[in-house]
Amino acid sequence: MAKILIADKLHPAFKEKAQSLGYIVDDFPEYTREQTLAVIHDYDGLAIRTKFNIDSEIMEAAVNLKFIIRAGAGMDNIDEQTAKQKNIVCLNAPEGNRDAVAEHAIGMLLSLMNNLRKGDAEIRNGIWDREGNRGIELSGKTVGVIGYGFMGSSFAKKLRGFDVNIIAYDKYKSGFGDEFVKEVSMEQIVKHTDILSLHIPLTRETRQLVDDEYLFHFKKPIFLLNTARGEIVNTSAVLKAIKEGKILGAGLDVLESEKFPALGQQKWFDELIDNGKIILSPHVAGWTIESYRKISEVLGHKLEQLKPGKTIN
Repeated sequence: MAKILIADKLHPAFKEKAQSLGYIVDDFPEYTREQTLAVIHDYDGLAIRTKFNIDSEIMEAAVNLKFIIRAGAGMDNIDEQTAKQKNIVCLNAPEGNRDAVAEHAIGMLLSLMNNLRKGDAEIRNGIWDREGNRGIELSGKTVGVIGYGFMGSSFAKKLRGFDVNIIAYDKYKSGFGDEFVKEVSMEQIVKHTDILSLHIPLTRETRQLVDDEYLFHFKKPIFLLNTARGEIVNTSAVLKAIKEGKILGAGLDVLESEKFPALGQQKWFDELIDNGKIILSPHVAGWTIESYRKISEVLGHKLEQLKPGKTIN
């Protein structure tokens, strides 16, 4: 019987589905990379989140591995090129947390535009300043979406009730425009955008995409949202653009460096946490009570499609 190793914390729904399909499932969410490396030769499948990278070393040791399950959307911690060379199928579940990401991004945006964090902090410190916390309405603004996959399209869909103009650019997709979203070029994004939201994977091409030069081309001051991957955005460039008035506020769920102590050691960290125009969250945009289960359910469905005679959607 085929065996799957769960080496990270997944909702039980995946294990239950895998077992119902006839797999033997060893659920060891506390396994380290070293422990995984020592036993991976015994398994046909590996399920992981982001605990460690699944690189060529692990795949060389995984002599029987047929598929890798990534409980989430991004695949940047998996060496997909090596997996392809070894005919190892890689599965992820962007369908499972797209609603969570979209809602989180909108929450950050509304908080930024209405000074909710600032006003709350001031009241708690005995300051009642109505004029200093006058907000900006979302209605009538142009929202530029970069990347129109599961996350970008979900974000756009949830914005429809706010009476905004939504434009989107995706280098690898076309023909997705409809009555709600207009497909545009990058040139049109930088010309018309009031709010920029990033929904692209981390690749060699997108790493440090948003830097000084990129931000220079925007014709209007913008609000910036990043719920994708931290390495896409140069944090120093964002801080500089805020000083120059090119960025009115930023909602960052992800950062170039995450977790402490590494985050606290970054040269821009003190300036980042002192900046009242930035809202931070600890990479949780896609991590809700509901998405935790939905991700495992999606992966269970895709695993079922791997059975003989079936293909993956």
